[in-house]
Amino acid sequence: MFKRKLRKSGDSSSSNNGSSNGKTGGASKSSGKTAAATSDSSSAPTIVVVNAGEQRGHATPPENSAPLSPASNPHKSHSKEEPPKRDPLNRLKGTPKDVIPISKAPRRQRSSRFHVTEKVELEKLPNFNEVPLDKRQDLFLRKLSQCAVIFDFNDASADLKGKEIKRSTLAELLEYITTNRGVITEPIYPEVVSMFAINLFRTIPPQVNPIGDAFDPEEDEPVLELAWPHLQIVYEFFLRFIESPDFNTNIAKKYIDPQFILQLLELFDSEDPRERDFLKTTLHRIYGKFLNLRAFIRRSINNVFFQFIYETERHNGIAELLEILGSIINGFALPLKEEHKTFLTKVLIPLHKVKSLTLYHPQLAYCVVQFLEKDPSLTEEVICGLLRYWPKVNSPKEVMFLNEIEEILDVIEPQEFVKIQVPLFQQIARCVSSPHFQVAERALYYWNNEYIVNLIGDNVTVILPVMFPSLYQNSKAHWNRTIHGLVYNALKLFMEINPALFDQCTAQYKQSRQLEKKKMREREETWHRLERTAAHNAQGLPLPYTIGGPLTSSRTDVSTIQTFDTELENPSSGEESGEDEHQENYLGIVAWKRFLMAHQMLQATQQKTLNFI
Repeated sequence: MFKRKLRKSGDSSSSNNGSSNGKTGGASKSSGKTAAATSDSSSAPTIVVVNAGEQRGHATPPENSAPLSPASNPHKSHSKEEPPKRDPLNRLKGTPKDVIPISKAPRRQRSSRFHVTEKVELEKLPNFNEVPLDKRQDLFLRKLSQCAVIFDFNDASADLKGKEIKRSTLAELLEYITTNRGVITEPIYPEVVSMFAINLFRTIPPQVNPIGDAFDPEEDEPVLELAWPHLQIVYEFFLRFIESPDFNTNIAKKYIDPQFILQLLELFDSEDPRERDFLKTTLHRIYGKFLNLRAFIRRSINNVFFQFIYETERHNGIAELLEILGSIINGFALPLKEEHKTFLTKVLIPLHKVKSLTLYHPQLAYCVVQFLEKDPSLTEEVICGLLRYWPKVNSPKEVMFLNEIEEILDVIEPQEFVKIQVPLFQQIARCVSSPHFQVAERALYYWNNEYIVNLIGDNVTVILPVMFPSLYQNSKAHWNRTIHGLVYNALKLFMEINPALFDQCTAQYKQSRQLEKKKMREREETWHRLERTAAHNAQGLPLPYTIGGPLTSSRTDVSTIQTFDTELENPSSGEESGEDEHQENYLGIVAWKRFLMAHQMLQATQQKTLNFI
């Protein structure tokens, strides 16, 4: 009987445990489903699930944390538990570990942040050719309002029917205004602009890594817009709307205003290159149609550039904006306004100093060359600005500068070339001496340009003395054999242009080298005399001096002198009679320390000079 009672009690306890475990398992399954749901909807914000224990005030340990020890678990009895042994290693278990957690790279935004319209069931409207002519304008307006509905493209399987109806309706509108005349009436303007704004004006997602590496178009893939099937047709429709012969600028200026332009410029930061290409065409058409907005568009683009240069150094649409400005500059009337000259010196030239110059340099160089073709008197200011921002440690950027300089020299006037030839060819001489062979090679390619060679020939008496030392030195000293051949061709051209001047420069170069060697010998003799004089004057000092020895011995002497200084600063009480003698020795030692320090610096300088030569 007693055994049966024990069995019953054991069965009841096990059943209770099983039921509790079953509930726990069900809770874990439901939490697993919740976690799966949150992981599937990547675009939704993270959902924080609060445990019941947390709601009651009990803190729940994180998933990755270690389980509680029996001693620290408040829900277990301590009657039969043994206290943990006192071990020095146990103290280290609770201390922070020197382990760097592996963090995942932040996920890039998949699409822009659209304001999705509340769920609306779209109905397929009839085609334009299915209704009478007098009802087509009303159908046009209905279709425009239907196209103002925004769908969420982050979920590819949602509202497939509505997305297809909107896409086909946009295609019908595009075909209707392209193939028909007289369909753009005054009531159409506000609806078209409103539909364009609702579909396109949105928040561009911020860059995930704003302080990391810049976007590299050769290695990184841009984030494409998921809603592009609709956006593309909206852009095409708006372009056909502006380019239509029925388009009236006086009516449209009520709706295409400065605020519209600012919102359009914000879209240029989109990562999708397809959208930036449509934006470039759209803004250029607006600039051509709306004369009252031209000055505002230029100022607004300037503000984008200023923010890019001096604040963010991050923008995806700089190349497209410069391409628009290239065509605008090409249409400037002569003489240039002061506003346009300021734009060149305050905006275009400082754009050369940004790290991401590679992304927009061809368009920037085109704008600069367009300015110089319009007004050659700006050449000196442009060249001096480029020399001021010339890169010091970025060789690929230096090659881009050399490319732009050659484009400028192709259009430069001879009288303007005279003003900048000395500082320009001083920089070119430094590029020829560059250890980076691509920089030296690109600089030496100037002598393959016929127009530049003619300019050099007309001013050879000024340019050859500047270029000869670097050319002569790198004809044999440069590590790249290709540079040897290019230097030889440049020297050969100089020799053919003016043989007498070439011989004179050769003689002057050899003479200057001999003078340098003579100065080095004189400097060494001067230091030897100083060493002998110092050794003679230091004969009475109680120190083991090694005059003219290696650098290590000089360092040993300095340490010995420092030890002796300490002894002088703390003299014993019994040596007061020799205080004057110690003072004289101390002054001599200080002078000797200064000499040794100067000697060490001289030896290091001489070694650097010998390595350079």
